[in-house]
Amino acid sequence: MKKQTEKLSSKHALPPGSVVYIGDREGETSVFTYGEYDENEFTEKQSRTIGEVFPFPQTRRVRWLNVGGIRNTDIIEKIGGECRFHPLMIEDIVNTHQRPKYEDYEDSLFIVMKGLSWCGETYEITEDQVSFILKNGYLISFQETEENLFSSIMDRLRMKKGMIRSHGADYLLYVLIDAVVDSYFSLLETLDEEIEALEETLLENPTPETLKKIYMLKSTVISLRKTLWPLREIIGRLEKMESPLIGRHTRVFFRDVYDHTLHIIDTVETFRDLIGGMLDIYLSSVSNKTNEVMKVLTIIATIFIPITFLVGVYGMNFKFIPELQWRWGYFGVWGIIIIIIAGLIAFFKKKKWF
Repeated sequence: MKKQTEKLSSKHALPPGSVVYIGDREGETSVFTYGEYDENEFTEKQSRTIGEVFPFPQTRRVRWLNVGGIRNTDIIEKIGGECRFHPLMIEDIVNTHQRPKYEDYEDSLFIVMKGLSWCGETYEITEDQVSFILKNGYLISFQETEENLFSSIMDRLRMKKGMIRSHGADYLLYVLIDAVVDSYFSLLETLDEEIEALEETLLENPTPETLKKIYMLKSTVISLRKTLWPLREIIGRLEKMESPLIGRHTRVFFRDVYDHTLHIIDTVETFRDLIGGMLDIYLSSVSNKTNEVMKVLTIIATIFIPITFLVGVYGMNFKFIPELQWRWGYFGVWGIIIIIIAGLIAFFKKKKWF
């Protein structure tokens, strides 16, 4: 949190719309993937130089530019200037430490989402910000990483799979958002497996390491919940909005994404409840172990109390103790001790105390 706050403080006293990269990704280069298509034809280009794929050629076909890597703010400003994006839109693209959001700028729609990936060693979720800008006839997507998260969508365009080639840029936006949302299901499956494995460990042999993992999972699920809850509002607005940029037929598909989003959020809430219950189980298990140890110690102490009393009496330094002169006194005391131990053990077993 400190690191994130320090990055955000770099914008102190700057005017609104100032383009300052706020993120953790290294590297100055970007990868540009450009696709242009209609129902009959598809062309694509990939370059590390923005001039080879931008500005867009004048055409009636759907145009899609995917920018991988947003650390170089000059490139983002150039794209924004050519397309006449709102300054606040450009500012939000390079600010990767923000919640998912949706903005309607009348002539364009701006959407911010998070691509999530699981790190099994640290029980952490890595966030990669993805931004979409939809204007009349084209779509631009910005990724925090150079790796193309939508390579499978590009394959569908090449092979003309599904309805994507026969629809406009609004449908392409739906396909990309749906791909991001569907990737959350894979993450939830992994998280579910980790929770099940942790539950088994918790029931068999909980250790301080188990408690550490529980707290790490709890922190992860809370962070995941903060990321996914705003998505419900975003998809809901896309489903119900009356923008000319999104056709009526596409809003039906956003309704399906909205249902997926609700399912994801419900699953995350279930995970949060499960982890909270696991924490209670761990504390109860540790308490039960402590009680078992205390019970054993109490039984041992109870057995030795009368024995200690007996040997204490005959350990007194009085000169005239009748039993001290008895030939079988030592063996008699041992006999009494054994009888006491046997009697107490039988009593405890009868009471089922051990």
